[in-house]
Amino acid sequence: MSRYREADLRGVRTYPVAARASKVDQASLYRPPGDPDSFAEYWRSLPDQLAARDLRELVGRVLAARRGGHGVLALLGAHVIKTGMGPGLIQLMREGWITGLAMNGATVIHDLELAFFGRTSEDVASQLPQGRFGMARETSEWLNEWTRVAAERNEGLGEGLGRAFREQGAPFVEHSLLAAAYELGIPATVHLSIGTDINHQHPGFPGAAAGDASARDFRILVAVVQTLGRGVALNLGSAVLMPEVFLKAVSVAVNLGTPFENLTAAVFDFQKHYRPLENVVRRPTSTGGWGTYIVGHHEVILPLFFQAIRSQAKSTKSTISQEDTDPRR
Repeated sequence: MSRYREADLRGVRTYPVAARASKVDQASLYRPPGDPDSFAEYWRSLPDQLAARDLRELVGRVLAARRGGHGVLALLGAHVIKTGMGPGLIQLMREGWITGLAMNGATVIHDLELAFFGRTSEDVASQLPQGRFGMARETSEWLNEWTRVAAERNEGLGEGLGRAFREQGAPFVEHSLLAAAYELGIPATVHLSIGTDINHQHPGFPGAAAGDASARDFRILVAVVQTLGRGVALNLGSAVLMPEVFLKAVSVAVNLGTPFENLTAAVFDFQKHYRPLENVVRRPTSTGGWGTYIVGHHEVILPLFFQAIRSQAKSTKSTISQEDTDPRR
C-alpha cells in the first residue's frame, strides 16, 4: 500500500458526449478520391483540418484577390529555386495569378545558372576547403557586368537582369523567373545584402551600382506592396531577408496612405522561423486580414498549392482583373 494519499475519483462529474464541442466530425474527414487521376477530386478529398483547411482558405483568397484586381506578391528564398519550383511560378505569372516577385541575391544566381547552363547549386562542402566555392567564372562575371549596366540605365536590378538574360540569348531562358517577369512586364525586384552572394567575392563586383539598382528595386517593391491592401503576400522559403524587406515596404506603403484592410499573408517553409511569422503573417495583418504558416518541403507543398490555384480557378470559372495591379500605371 502506498504511503501517499490518493484522490477519491468517485466524486468526478461527467456529462454526455452530445453536450461536448468536438473539433472533428464526419464531414471533416479525409475522403479518399475514387479517381486516382483526378487532381480536382484529390483536392476536394483533403480533410477539413489544420494546414489542409488553411491551404484551402489561402487558395480561395488568391482567387478572390485577383478577381478583385488586387496584387499577389511572391517573396522568394533561393531554396525555392534550388528545389525546382521556378517553372511553377512562371506558369502562375503567365496565367495572371502572380503580379510581383521579390527575391534575394542568391535566388538570382540560381536563376541565372539555370537559364544559361541548365544546372545550378554547387557542392559547398567539397569546394570550400579548396578555395573554389563561389569561384566559377561566368556566373559572377556576367552578373557583375549586367548589374553595372542596369545601374547605368537607371533600371531596377531585377528588371535589368531579366532584360539581359533575354538579350544575351540564354539557352534555357524558359526556366528563368527574371526573364519571364521582364517579358510579361511583371515587377521582379532583387534585394541585396552585400557579402552574402558569390559574385561579391570577385574583384569586378560593382558595389555602388549594385546598391543603386537594388535601392531602386526597393522603391519598385513599395509600389507593388501598395496593391496588396486587399491582396496576397506569399513568403516562400526566406527566413530573414525577405521578411525584413517586406515589413519595411509595408511600413512605407502605410505611411504613404495605403490601408491594409484585408491583407492575406502566408509563409511556406520546412520549419517555423521568428521573422516570417512576425514580419509577414502577424504584424502586417494586425489591422485587418488573415495569415497562415504552412510547414512542409517546398518540392512537395508548393506544387500542390500551385496546381490547386489553377484547378480551383478552372472549376469556379474565376476571371482576373488587372485594374489595380498593372505595374506600368
